[in-house]
Amino acid sequence: MESLVSIFLIVSSFLLLLGVVKLAYSVWWKPEKLQKQLLQQGIRGSPYKLLLGDLKELGNAMKEAWSKPMNLNHQILSRVIPFDHKTVQDYGKVSFYWLATTPRVIIQDSELVKEVLSNIHIQKPPIPPVMRVLGMGLTSLEGEEWVQRRKLMNPAFHLEKLKGMVSAISDSCVELIKRWEELIMSSQGSCELDVWPEFQSFTLDVISKTAFSSSYNEGKKIFDLQKELIQLVIESISTSFIPGFRFLPTRNHRRIAYLDKEIKKALTDLICKRQAAMERGESGRVDLLGLLLQPSDNAGRPGLSLSIQQATEECKTMYVAGQETTASLLTWTLIVLSMNPRWQEEARTEVFDVCGENSPEFESINRLKIVPMILNEVLRLYPSVVAVYRHTYESTKVGDFLIPSGVDLVLPSLLIHHDPELWGEDAEEFKPVRFSGGVSKASRTRNGFVPFGAGPKTCIGQNLAMVEAKMALATILQRFSFQLSPSYTHAPYTVITLQPQHGAQLILRKL
Repeated sequence: MESLVSIFLIVSSFLLLLGVVKLAYSVWWKPEKLQKQLLQQGIRGSPYKLLLGDLKELGNAMKEAWSKPMNLNHQILSRVIPFDHKTVQDYGKVSFYWLATTPRVIIQDSELVKEVLSNIHIQKPPIPPVMRVLGMGLTSLEGEEWVQRRKLMNPAFHLEKLKGMVSAISDSCVELIKRWEELIMSSQGSCELDVWPEFQSFTLDVISKTAFSSSYNEGKKIFDLQKELIQLVIESISTSFIPGFRFLPTRNHRRIAYLDKEIKKALTDLICKRQAAMERGESGRVDLLGLLLQPSDNAGRPGLSLSIQQATEECKTMYVAGQETTASLLTWTLIVLSMNPRWQEEARTEVFDVCGENSPEFESINRLKIVPMILNEVLRLYPSVVAVYRHTYESTKVGDFLIPSGVDLVLPSLLIHHDPELWGEDAEEFKPVRFSGGVSKASRTRNGFVPFGAGPKTCIGQNLAMVEAKMALATILQRFSFQLSPSYTHAPYTVITLQPQHGAQLILRKL
């Protein structure tokens, strides 16, 4: 009996010692080793602090920056990404800080950013389990799985295919305009309107129509559930760092599980119905779901198409990736044009010259020059996604640096877009003429403009987003003039996308 007790104590002591060694490796030895490797290559950053790293400083910087509004200008770096901005100021364009025990290397060099996004050994960081319910589609995949999925989906997003969706986008524009005109009529010629929730509703309407035109009502119900799911996931992220917390049956977690189940069931039913209709030869308005379910000849194996499960995940991802980003672009465009009435009038004149009073169409919006220049300049100053994140799963060469395994990489499009070395001393001014010669000639390097990413993984929905934004902006310019309301507070911040923290209140007038 005593020998069994002794063995138990020895084994217990060994396991305890092993646990202590593993903990020491994770929270001290490994971070110190990574820090030494980065410093030896001239990559400077904040010194590692045991366990928490810079989490406290990062949180305090954001809390302080977001606690008060800013002046009415485009110098937004110190408010939107205060800690990243200060790190670059203190340590250089390739520098690092600590997210708990993991070093985060900021890479502001646009040439290195393109190299990172093209490197097959540098991939997306692990997706927290709480985030996976939002969709494990193309934006979450890597390696050969990503290659095959991208090949399957590419044809659906070609400009020629998008032509068939223009009528659906136009319908949503008409509904938006009608709602705004009714508000103005009831307010005797002008009204104050927060356009941020308006554009969120508008882009939801567009995604519902362009994704599920023949089942629009079903699609909209699904996206309404998805909207609630996103809010709950954002609330859960703040506690996701607590080990094991995600397994607790809290009210939020139960609701997330329920919504995820309902969304998957509804999408599966809708996709099965569409497949059956396609097999019967029934055709309706062109939409993304129909295009995604069509067999593709570009997938390496002719006739291959998305499975029901793959289509379900892509539909969920479309909402997250396509709705908030375009709503952000349109909101900041109207805010910036309110700050620059001369450009608002020039854009309106162009729209009337090209479209007259007719609803914008695919051919007419492609003849616009000033409108896309404005949209690109807004994307430069206020990119919907302010940074892209990657992770090294093995030691990888990036430029002259050898980035060790286990490092997060931050590719800050916002910092790149405001860099005077790329855009001139007037980098923080609104000057659409930068894009008069096209995107490739706008900055001092071909890779200085990255609102949709760069390299082979450029956002697949870029064409659809720009068609939607051009049609919406042109339609609004035909019907209304707008200016900032006295109640507007300039306070950009990030919640997945770049948003106006206190809304986007404008004064609308009917032309």
